[in-house]
Amino acid sequence: MNRRSSSRAATAAALLASALAFATAARADDTIKHPGDHPDYAVEIEPHGLWSWTHYDYAPNDGFGLGARFSIPIVKNGFVSSINNSVAIGFGLDWVHYSGASCYYYDGHHYNGPCYDVGDANYLFFPVVMQWNFFVAKQWSVFGEPGLVIYHGFFDYCAGAPAGYNCGNPTSTGVDFAFFLGGRYHFNEHVALVLRIGYPTFSFGVSFM
Repeated sequence: MNRRSSSRAATAAALLASALAFATAARADDTIKHPGDHPDYAVEIEPHGLWSWTHYDYAPNDGFGLGARFSIPIVKNGFVSSINNSVAIGFGLDWVHYSGASCYYYDGHHYNGPCYDVGDANYLFFPVVMQWNFFVAKQWSVFGEPGLVIYHGFFDYCAGAPAGYNCGNPTSTGVDFAFFLGGRYHFNEHVALVLRIGYPTFSFGVSFM
């Protein structure tokens, strides 16, 4: 099994374990049946580590990085009045580093010239999402996040090109859809661990409410 397959298998195992934990917690108490019984906060600040399995333009390998998410509640009791849910607007800034990029693309099309190593690629992601939270148990909450992400990638010059060869300095900017599913383990009303999976990144971090 190669490294990418191993990573995806480990992710699937983690997701299964999280789902089982959520199901066990949900059976253990009836927090979900009490609308409004959740942390009351003005903003959620979440620093996190990132794994990107999305290979935009110049990045053939998976990327890793750091980022932060800021979520502002806009509907305290959510769209379903009979259960414990809330809605927030989330904004983020993420940096992802891809190593070993090669054969870069130009203006969205594969570059047809000589194929030289372009070194490493870096991307900035600016997600904007609607976060729908469900407080399923005293220490557990889950959420879905549909939205958009603005991305900007920038790259080294062609490191392996012959002297005097002008590879240019390629960049890539665009807008893509985004969708995430996640969960929190709440230590208390102000601090929680957060796991987020989806497109274009996965993240794991700490939430401060």
